[in-house]
Amino acid sequence: MSRLTGAAMVAGVAGRPVTHSLSPLLHNAWIAAAGLDAVYVPLSPPEDGFRAFADGLRGGVIQGVNVTIPFKEDALAVADERSQRALLAGAANLLLFRENGTIYADNTDGLGMLGALAAQASGFDPKAGPAVVLGAGGAARGAAAALSLAGAPEVRILNRSADRAEALARDIGGTVKAVPRDGALAEANLIVNATSLGLGGGGGPDVDLGEAPGSAVVLDMVYKPLRTEFLQRAAARGLRTADGLEMLIRQAVPSFEAFFGVAPPESVDVRGLALNILGEGQ
Repeated sequence: MSRLTGAAMVAGVAGRPVTHSLSPLLHNAWIAAAGLDAVYVPLSPPEDGFRAFADGLRGGVIQGVNVTIPFKEDALAVADERSQRALLAGAANLLLFRENGTIYADNTDGLGMLGALAAQASGFDPKAGPAVVLGAGGAARGAAAALSLAGAPEVRILNRSADRAEALARDIGGTVKAVPRDGALAEANLIVNATSLGLGGGGGPDVDLGEAPGSAVVLDMVYKPLRTEFLQRAAARGLRTADGLEMLIRQAVPSFEAFFGVAPPESVDVRGLALNILGEGQ
């Protein structure tokens, strides 16, 4: 562990609950390898107290925080300046506290998704065909926004509540549209599970992957278990897959750079560390 001094840089992750978060493991491993005078800590504001929590950190007392459930929309609202990604997503997973007292909000979830696809589905091109996003919550918004910005010719939102899917499509606009179940996976280039279905086990989203072309890539944002039943069904169909753990790691990279001003050392096998914590081995 790096030696901490009175000049240590501090960042963290804010959520409720936050005890399950792997972010402290990832960031502190990178901090130690880089020899930084820094620390990354878990923080759990009251459910109705995120604005007061964030306002209290104005002025650069700490570098910033990653934000997880249930505070991503609150994080966007409290910020003075917002990235295009965060605005399109309607949520922020990264807040930076500037010395002048302002707060900057960004959303790196989409970057994590695209990074995971680049790492685990070599040659994937978001511009090559329609993307299907399963779900209409905050994670789905981040995915749809990132895919729209990346040039996907069509982003289809498929959700049990058609009203929520339509609201998401209206908010983001452009090539994003709500679709019915029938034919949703036809000609799909990418299928993303942005729901919590499959978390801790279970079958995951109830869609027929047999309707997707053999060239489609399937990504599951759930990372516990690592190989969800949804991904197993995709692999059985011969489809390429990308997992939620890789997405988590890839979204953490731009956050680390924003907090500490350096890239995370590539020498650290943070995926291996996370797999050990998850009980998945290597």
